[in-house]
Amino acid sequence: MSTMEVQGDVARVTASRLADTYLRVVATVVIAVVMQVYLHTTWGWLWALAYLLCCAIGLWVRRPSMIDPDAPVATWRRLAAFVAPAITSTAFGALSIVLFSSHIRFAPTLGGMLLAGALLNVVVINAGNRSATLMASTPHVLYLLVVPFVAKAANPGANLADVLWFGAILMIASVAVASRTLDAALKAEADAKAEAERRRHEAEEAVAAKSAFVAMISHELRTPISAILAGAARLHSEVPEASSKVHAQLIADAGGLMRTLLNDLLDFSRLEAGRMSVEKSAFNLRQALSDTLRFWRPEAARKGLRLRVTGAASLPRWTAGDAMRLKQVLNNLLSNAIKFTERGHVTVLLDAQPVGDQIQLSITVHDTGPGIPDAALPRLFTPFDQLNATVVRQYGGSGLGLAISRELARLMGGDLTAANASKPGDGGEGARFTLIAMLETAETPRADDESRSITGLRVLVVDDHVVNRRAIELVLEPFGVDATLTESGEEALERLRSEVFDAVLMDLYMPGMDGREATKILRSRDGPNRDIPVIAVTASATPKDWEACAAAGMNAHVAKPIDPAELFSALAQVLADAIASPEDVDVEASRA
Repeated sequence: MSTMEVQGDVARVTASRLADTYLRVVATVVIAVVMQVYLHTTWGWLWALAYLLCCAIGLWVRRPSMIDPDAPVATWRRLAAFVAPAITSTAFGALSIVLFSSHIRFAPTLGGMLLAGALLNVVVINAGNRSATLMASTPHVLYLLVVPFVAKAANPGANLADVLWFGAILMIASVAVASRTLDAALKAEADAKAEAERRRHEAEEAVAAKSAFVAMISHELRTPISAILAGAARLHSEVPEASSKVHAQLIADAGGLMRTLLNDLLDFSRLEAGRMSVEKSAFNLRQALSDTLRFWRPEAARKGLRLRVTGAASLPRWTAGDAMRLKQVLNNLLSNAIKFTERGHVTVLLDAQPVGDQIQLSITVHDTGPGIPDAALPRLFTPFDQLNATVVRQYGGSGLGLAISRELARLMGGDLTAANASKPGDGGEGARFTLIAMLETAETPRADDESRSITGLRVLVVDDHVVNRRAIELVLEPFGVDATLTESGEEALERLRSEVFDAVLMDLYMPGMDGREATKILRSRDGPNRDIPVIAVTASATPKDWEACAAAGMNAHVAKPIDPAELFSALAQVLADAIASPEDVDVEASRA
């Protein structure tokens, strides 16, 4: 047994004996009272006082180890703590000798019961520590071996006293077996805990390995998906034939579906690992919800459904929260409602109520579809679970959307619930999903008079993968942006040393010098592009990654696969900030 295990056993035994002190005090007082009332002896109180004094001394010598188990203890205290159980057991068991030598009826029986109880208590309290068990039980064992002599001497004519030998030996053997059984049970429990801990570590390592694998696969998958989406968008805008446009749209829809499935897997992986979080920034709530609803109106119209919205006028305009996650949940609810509704309408009920210094946003999506079977409601938010095999064959999907949406709602301080809109059986009762999210009030930002055009900008694109570089170039060309492509951080720094650019789109993970290191070097040296806006482009879209990008000197970020609107917004924002910064400095200088 290792030193740490021994120290752990000693600490556990000490704590157990300390907790048992109250029971011993009460038992001792009760025994003294019984002896006073029924045996009419006053010396029982002297015995109780002596025994409690021994217990107090034992606690005193152990006091340093009880306060701090790792603190060094003087040698004399260790020795005293070692022999203290034997002293207290000797003091307690001394009463049995007096009772066995008494001529009072049933007094020897009481003495035997006290010894048996004391011995069993010693085994239980000191289980796992052999030295403490041996020291505390030895006096009781000796008393059991001595009491037959005492009983024989006190009752010379009683042959029954010889039977006490058999009883004493049987008691000692029974207690020894109980001690071994208890030790085996404790060892089995310790082994089970160790095995559970080992399995927990293995599970954590497996989850970490899975997360790393998902992150790696996602990074590799985002490259072709970016190219598919960018190429499809470019083809759709350039080809004149209607049939070709249909084919391009089909490619774009398939790429969008792949991106949605990939995002669901990544979000679920982050939720499992506890790394998912929500941002808090000011956004136009009405505009965000309006954009989301406008996106789904063509799909609803294609199926002949009416998409109705009520309560929008009651919403505040500017709030603080995570607009992207809010739209993600609403997109999922609208997608499901339209997907499962064949006729009728989809109604979105909006409401916002002040709760303290926050705003409780309520969004209810009610459809006139077939509804949800009552048996399926409890598992509706279970990951990878679909209502039935028919749903999978007809509609597809990963079974992650609602599970992720509920977790996101809870991260936003609310919840996502589901219910049938009316009683089943009345024909098209439909389903009702209610999203609750807590937002904060935000001031209306000042109007931005700067132009949002990025036409004519010269942007350096840094990415080690040729498909990614070409995809970004395809996204930038319709905006009138001149893109210069480089494949490494080293090559990018050489370009930035001699040529002037308006912005840099920097991939984070590249062989050799990665994007953050290249940005740090750019910021640390003189040159025409030292303060140029740098936008991180990466598939690893976690808050921790964004914090590391900001620490490296990057100004913004966009996630792969690249959304043209997101890239446009990021470029426009960093350029507007770059233009505003000198003016802010001049204003502060004039005030000084």
